[in-house]
Amino acid sequence: MTGRRNIEGVTIWQRKTTWAYRLDAKDPLTGSRVRPYKGGFTSEEDALTAAIDARRRLHAGLATNPKRITVRDFYALWIAEIGPSLKPTTLASYDYNISAYINPVLGSRRIGDLTVQVLNQFYRHLLADGRSKTDKNTLMYQFWLSRQSERGGLGPLPRDMAAHCGTTLHAARAAADRFRRGRTPATAAAGLAHKSVKNIQSLMRRSLRDAVGWGYLPVNPADNAILPRAGNTSRARRQAAWTVEELARWLSVALQDRYDGIWALAATTGMRRSELAGARRDGLDLDGESLVIADTRVVVAGRAEDSDGKTNAGRRTISLDPFTVEQLRRYVERIDVERDAFGGDYPDHGLLVVNEVGRPLHPETITRRFNRLVERADVPRIRLHDVRHTYVTLALDAGMDIKLLSDRVGHANMGVTLQIYTHRSTGLDRAAAQHIGGLIASAISVDLPKPDQQP
Repeated sequence: MTGRRNIEGVTIWQRKTTWAYRLDAKDPLTGSRVRPYKGGFTSEEDALTAAIDARRRLHAGLATNPKRITVRDFYALWIAEIGPSLKPTTLASYDYNISAYINPVLGSRRIGDLTVQVLNQFYRHLLADGRSKTDKNTLMYQFWLSRQSERGGLGPLPRDMAAHCGTTLHAARAAADRFRRGRTPATAAAGLAHKSVKNIQSLMRRSLRDAVGWGYLPVNPADNAILPRAGNTSRARRQAAWTVEELARWLSVALQDRYDGIWALAATTGMRRSELAGARRDGLDLDGESLVIADTRVVVAGRAEDSDGKTNAGRRTISLDPFTVEQLRRYVERIDVERDAFGGDYPDHGLLVVNEVGRPLHPETITRRFNRLVERADVPRIRLHDVRHTYVTLALDAGMDIKLLSDRVGHANMGVTLQIYTHRSTGLDRAAAQHIGGLIASAISVDLPKPDQQP
């Protein structure tokens, strides 16, 4: 094996009937020595051309042999590169979707093997049979049923359930409480929800766009891959909002809770859970009847973390009605009394939603407290986020201007509001229907020939 050509750190030589190259250079970031190698070329010129291109890519910070990298290795590099620019919630979502869905199916393939056809099959697989996350809620329910007769009908000890199902003790306690009250889990489908697969599709479009820019792919196959359409979900959306009577029944119970003012705020503004958890005292102007919504408090890998809002549109100032102001005033007075009683060690974080000793509530704690109030009020079970849907639906039915409503609830634009809520009409179009129908009927009576006339 004898070197045939040496050009500025490029060595070309022949091995039996094929040709190979090796680079001798420094990593542009670390400065350490690197010696990329590749063989199997049919001629000296082919090896030289490939070597020069590899050297150019190395100096540009790109992979010298892009087709050799696997999907798993590419995503490890990609997350490391873009992670610092992402919000913690977005990074956690990307990490989870890559580790749970992309790598198990595509991780061992070469990045160059990703084609439109491969991605089409991948999306169909996720929709039909892609669920990989263990349904711990169903697992706990099955264990609870098998030992329901223990302890006089209370079921197994939460610590036994947690040990058997691989959950935390807190999760097992909450599950046992739900099961005793008749809240049983629905059977999880084998496939992922369309929304979940759409999120994975968006991730792949963004990541493979970067793969093109970094020289791993010539084109982005995700741009032309097709995600099958979702079924009609309008029925589910209609069932996810309370009527005004149901909202009033829940609120009459919620106003007896410690967090009465927060529940009133949720009902009359449609604020997201993260916005409620992140609301600040210095943004609340009770005399001016307004609230600045800017910071949020979100859940990242189970931990509560402060964030700066979902979108630019999410940072806004909203007006408060006198009823909500009254409830909030009582709530603020209560936590001020608690702060004074606690003394100088009371936390000084400025958040509005706090417990008796001033600690901010975990967003999941807010959800669990909401669920208990729903059961106590004996109204249809909905998610806390569906109180937001209820607010928007009632506002639309009351005739609120769509642009004003979109700004108030923090949607990016009116199109988002219309896309989510156009399924509601509830008879508000009756006047328009009668008006247009009358015009048509009038035109028919004027323009049609009489029965004894020839057309």
